[in-house]
Amino acid sequence: MVGYTESLTDPSYEGQILVLTYPLVGNYGVPSRARAQIDALPARFESSRIHVAGLIVGYYSEDFSHFLAHSSLGTWLKENDVPALCGVDTRALTKRIRAKGAMLARLLARKPEAPIDRVRDVNPPVSRESSPSTSTKPTPPWREDYIHIPYRDPNADNLVAAVSTTTPRVYSPTCNARLHPFGRPLRVLAVDVGMKYNQIRCFTSRGVELKVVPWDYDFTASSEEPYDGLFLSNGPGDPTTVQTTIDRVARAMQKGDRSIFGICLGHQLLALAAGARTSKMKYGNRGHNIPCTDALSGRCYITSQNHGFQVDAATLPSRWKELFRNANDGSNEGIYCEDKPFFSVQFHPESTPGPRDTEFLFDVFVQNVADCVSASSLVPISLPGGKKADNDARTPRANVQKVLILGSGGLSIGQAGEFDYSGSQAIKALKEEGIYTILVNPNIATIATSKGLADKVYFLPVTPEFVRKIIQYEKPDGIYVTFGGQTALNVGIKLKDEFAALGVRVLGTPIETIVATEDRQLFAAAMEQIGEKCAQSASAPASRRTRHSSRRCAARRSRRARRCS
Repeated sequence: MVGYTESLTDPSYEGQILVLTYPLVGNYGVPSRARAQIDALPARFESSRIHVAGLIVGYYSEDFSHFLAHSSLGTWLKENDVPALCGVDTRALTKRIRAKGAMLARLLARKPEAPIDRVRDVNPPVSRESSPSTSTKPTPPWREDYIHIPYRDPNADNLVAAVSTTTPRVYSPTCNARLHPFGRPLRVLAVDVGMKYNQIRCFTSRGVELKVVPWDYDFTASSEEPYDGLFLSNGPGDPTTVQTTIDRVARAMQKGDRSIFGICLGHQLLALAAGARTSKMKYGNRGHNIPCTDALSGRCYITSQNHGFQVDAATLPSRWKELFRNANDGSNEGIYCEDKPFFSVQFHPESTPGPRDTEFLFDVFVQNVADCVSASSLVPISLPGGKKADNDARTPRANVQKVLILGSGGLSIGQAGEFDYSGSQAIKALKEEGIYTILVNPNIATIATSKGLADKVYFLPVTPEFVRKIIQYEKPDGIYVTFGGQTALNVGIKLKDEFAALGVRVLGTPIETIVATEDRQLFAAAMEQIGEKCAQSASAPASRRTRHSSRRCAARRSRRARRCS
């Protein structure tokens, strides 16, 4: 839906045909491609060009509208000589990829002389005279109308060399610089093996001077300018094809005088330099909502990912541990060294587009670089979130066998689809844990109420009276009130003082938190306590008080503006 400009310019997609499953693509156009100033980076792109070899979408919107739009998506693709197809059942194509795994593909162009109106059978019948064991598969007749091009495996090439910068370049901090004891800015040297612009932004916006160097640059040379930390960027392809970079990272680790942080391909290069092995995945992980669990704290983060290779955690040498693990397929998502400040992650903390729940890892790295410089010795990495044992003791796992889920109530078809999606996913997750699920929702036109999903469905209004009766009859251990929108939340608030007596435990968001977020004044006070910005508001039951509240909010804004200036 959004983010195709960033995805298409992500160097990690070099040489790949990208399939977008969202049914509407191109509706907000593409921003201006005017060249940025020398010391600036374009805000809406992740590199200087499109890196995909081709694009496939279900429906392409010729009409676009956005205040940043300069041209259509199609125009931008033509500027970069990138072919694209629309009108394709991308979900069926995705299901095929999920069944067969990542595969080579090609886009064929129709011959100029081929008749446009000729109908061809895509799957012609095989002659009875031919035998699969003695003859090759016949060429479909429709192929006669298309230009033949051979398959090309991008992983056989050194894709890193194709996307890496060719000359070193220094990026200055965009805020107050963090200074070295010698008075110069803290400098991180970044090895560009396919670096995204937002990784540069994540360093310069934290007061760090960043020197970006080519993939085969010898940063271990004695003539290299002083730097305080080493960063290994994301990038495309098989990590074993850049042995030169791996050898230099291994020498830097052996020397052991600086912090090292890697992302995506950089994660794999760090693992290979440490002595571990990598392997190609059948599917890879590509998406903006992939859960990863922190092995130290037990906390789960939603991450953005784009990779087809993985680190084999079982091959990690001594003193190296797993830092993150994929909550879906169990693959490795991060590693760290126990006695040196070396760590890396497979996902994208800087993700653009996508969630930035883990962008704090840049803060962790930059702070560690500063600590090592101040101490004149290496300081182990310190991650926030506490220890898993302490967190489990503070918030023990709920031991429930039967759970009641409140739906969204009576809605029109096509309305509030997010509640239907979240509710159905909650039911699936609970059933995977072996928990008996009960759903109350009078709306039959939903996925959540489909036969075979929940163990039992009550097609009754989501009201305190009916929910109370269902609890008394079913006697569930727990209840979720957060998957049905405002209707379910209201029921939870009204019954909050009865749940304990009814013997049911509220799972997920506590009712007290729901009450605090429903009350604008309590919510604003909570945001102010943690330093988050919040729109000014005030309760005003009468018109005279409305004018007074408006003037009071304006006075607050004026005072804040004077303080900021």
